[in-house]
Amino acid sequence: MVKACPSILSADMVNLERDVRALAPVGADYIHVDVMDGMFVPNFAFGLSTVAALRPITDLTLDVHLMIDRPIRYVERFCDAGADILTIHVEADTAEHTHEALRRIRAKGVRAGLSIKPATPAEAVLPYLDEVSLILVMTVEPGFGGQSFMEDMMPKITAIRRWIQEKGLSCEVEVDGGINTATGKTCVEAGADVLVAGSAFFKAPDKAAFVKELHALGAE
Repeated sequence: MVKACPSILSADMVNLERDVRALAPVGADYIHVDVMDGMFVPNFAFGLSTVAALRPITDLTLDVHLMIDRPIRYVERFCDAGADILTIHVEADTAEHTHEALRRIRAKGVRAGLSIKPATPAEAVLPYLDEVSLILVMTVEPGFGGQSFMEDMMPKITAIRRWIQEKGLSCEVEVDGGINTATGKTCVEAGADVLVAGSAFFKAPDKAAFVKELHALGAE
């Protein structure tokens, strides 16, 4: 089954607890938490205190996406704050530090993830495939919600799915950026199994029905 992962970047910030508590009843699988430092991406969003505040109010998987410079400095603290999955960007540091950051995440008993920007080739994930539980392919430029979906990222998803299968790994392929039921179908056909939806989810008149449609994409 395809997993539905609402991104709280599109939630009502004044009523964030209300919106987060409402995710489990509509069938969401993960909660996507974008952390931005204003350096790696030109925006600020959330942080350690947000993850720590969310942890006691939901049993859903906290899928924390670090869009920050040199994430090795903070990965252990985000694990301790309550992340279940912690994803860092391959572009955010040296290869040596990226390997070490992933090792530290796993040592905390947290699932390690690796993300790539649209301009980054799929091959950039190859040195890390054995070290991660999730690969996140961005189908918009990271930093802001509400951008248009980049369909030309589909070959990248397909290649990564093929490498995972060839290695016999248990690794999810997640897609974030411009996801709705139509673009989600395109991503699933390319090889994705986790869909991050922000604006489309929170603007949906029937959120449970929206999640159900995403879940059903994997059965088609």
